[in-house]
Amino acid sequence: MLVLGIETTCDETAAAIVRRHEDGRGEIVANIILSQSAEHAAYGGVVPEIAARAHVEVLDLTIAEAMVKAGTSFEALDGVAAAAGPGLIGGIIVGLTMAKAIALVVEKPLVAVNHLEAHALTARLTDAVAFPYCLFLVSGGHTQIVAVLDVGRYVRLGTTLDDAIGEAFDKTAKLLGLGYPGGPEVEREAARGEATRFALPRPMLGRDEPDFSLSGLKTALRLEAEKIAPLSDQDVADLCAAFQRAVVDVVADRVLTGLRAFRRRFGAPTALVVAGGVAVNQAIRRALETVAGMADTSLVAPPAELCTDNGAMIAWAGAERIFRGMTDTLAASPRARWPLEETLAAEKAPA
Repeated sequence: MLVLGIETTCDETAAAIVRRHEDGRGEIVANIILSQSAEHAAYGGVVPEIAARAHVEVLDLTIAEAMVKAGTSFEALDGVAAAAGPGLIGGIIVGLTMAKAIALVVEKPLVAVNHLEAHALTARLTDAVAFPYCLFLVSGGHTQIVAVLDVGRYVRLGTTLDDAIGEAFDKTAKLLGLGYPGGPEVEREAARGEATRFALPRPMLGRDEPDFSLSGLKTALRLEAEKIAPLSDQDVADLCAAFQRAVVDVVADRVLTGLRAFRRRFGAPTALVVAGGVAVNQAIRRALETVAGMADTSLVAPPAELCTDNGAMIAWAGAERIFRGMTDTLAASPRARWPLEETLAAEKAPA
């Protein structure tokens, strides 16, 4: 099965071709990603109108490049998948409309993919992880612990009550005058800082429910920065180190609590899977490896280029759904908000 995947939910324009073999194995045939970071850097974050316009300008060329690299044609595809949400609605419309046009012209099945489901299923593409597994989805817009029971069957065990972890990293970077995207900048500064210099809180630590809260930590960081302003380079590094250490401690505690909740409800998970852009943070990955060992399971972390937004994960989610007959009609709508647990209700195409 050969599927084209299109991703335009935020500031990456991406297209990929993925093959699903008869035994269920996945193979990435082509994976093209164009980042818009330079266009948004001056604003310290993604500007939706700029993002949508950039998708319009390069999406057709991105798809063409993926098709050439894959050495295939639209007629040879078995389906077309596009991220239909959640995300920035302007960009989503661009990608989904393109997918509908291709599917209509070459008469191929369409899959309107939930972007979060694509992250959730990436470990099956890269590592053939069997169901059920525990997912820690951590990105700029989402922080969730999810029981992944099957394609379209997700139970949210925990979530953030305010900021996502990636959002907190980005806001910390902006507060301290670092560049965009903020997460990698904070991680780099933290590597040369002293984490014990500032006593920052660990919100929700020890709670029974595996939820997160980052707003108090972010506020505490701002207050510490204001006390010693103006900040030297070492001050910035130390603040970043203290912030990252606090986040890592919270992640370890909350994910371990989530794994225990998973085991109580669904038995032993086949793995702890981490996905989303923040999953590339090495300090967080090391903490998750320790947590997985404590919970008597293994950590599965896809390669960095498949943790951030990409077309391969969209194509793979499309392939998983097409294999199960879970396709959509051309009436599928773009959705700025789309909870992962609502993905089963895909609009089935007529036979």
